[in-house]
Amino acid sequence: MVGLYIGSTAQFAGKNLMAMALGLKLQKEGLNVGYMKPVGAMPGLGKGKEGDEDAFFVQDVLGLAQDPELVTPVLVTRDFKIKAFRTPCQGLLDKIVSSYGELSKGKDVMIIGGSGSFLHAGRYCSVDGPSVVAALGAKTLLIDRYNKELNYDYLLSAKDILESRDCELLGAVLNDVHPSYMDEAKELVEPSLRVRGIDVFGIVPHDPFMSGIKVSELAERLGGRIITAPNKADRLVDTFLIGTMQVENFLTHFQRHKNAAVLVGGDRADLQLVALEGNCPCLVLTGNLYPNDIIMTRAEVLGVPMIVVRGDTFATAKLMETVQATQKLRAQIKINHGTQLINANVDVPALRKKLGV
Repeated sequence: MVGLYIGSTAQFAGKNLMAMALGLKLQKEGLNVGYMKPVGAMPGLGKGKEGDEDAFFVQDVLGLAQDPELVTPVLVTRDFKIKAFRTPCQGLLDKIVSSYGELSKGKDVMIIGGSGSFLHAGRYCSVDGPSVVAALGAKTLLIDRYNKELNYDYLLSAKDILESRDCELLGAVLNDVHPSYMDEAKELVEPSLRVRGIDVFGIVPHDPFMSGIKVSELAERLGGRIITAPNKADRLVDTFLIGTMQVENFLTHFQRHKNAAVLVGGDRADLQLVALEGNCPCLVLTGNLYPNDIIMTRAEVLGVPMIVVRGDTFATAKLMETVQATQKLRAQIKINHGTQLINANVDVPALRKKLGV
């Protein structure tokens, strides 16, 4: 049995997607795959017990039904933090090792989901990524999601730290790389990392669909209220467009972003009507201003959800950027699409060979 810890250079880098895609692929190839998330920061209930929400989700996708207390032996609740800040943490790694031993029985591969940033998250209670990897004797795969630049220095530091603990950095996957950076990632970053002993198993391109979010979830994250076409709230939006310009200019931009939620002041009936007639998937009306009756009726007829939020346009736009960057994987259609994206761009046979399974 071999353990593979999937960590990342930052939060929301694609660890869960990689765990699911790789787990499904290995299962399809006949391997008995187990899963655990040693440290969970998203407390939730499942099967009548507390556990980590992400861990519940990944288990469901992989068709696993294991004790939540074993899958996530360290659950970071508020009470846990308060206790950890006041007194030294003791026995957490022993608890993780014990749970890992139980879950790994009869398995060919154990996929171990990381939490937060590999080097830093959990350091205050000694359950950071390197500490967990060393305790379990696992190999590490790091996901680095493009965010203005790739964290190649972080990857090199992680390699040094793991080697100092007699652990192996299996390699890296560069995720969500935008087209404008793809040539640099392939021609400069990847060769540079390989020369320095870090195998790059794949460069996954940016895909707007993967950052999409359901209208209902968008309304919840923005603290808004859906006032029209609630039956269309399952619709996905890929990005957003701010309507603060003249109608002629807005129309030009809108035609290039057909699947964008339109963020517009609640008093801009002209832009609202253009967006509705252009079949936009969703309108977000700012300033806690409700549209007139004509706009409301037209939105209902066309089946376009409108969300009213309290914040102004600038504040809501900043919040929407955060929502996009931290959007979690939940919709089955996104899981299927993301799995195909991983399979098409990650060299799983090479990864499996180096993993030794």
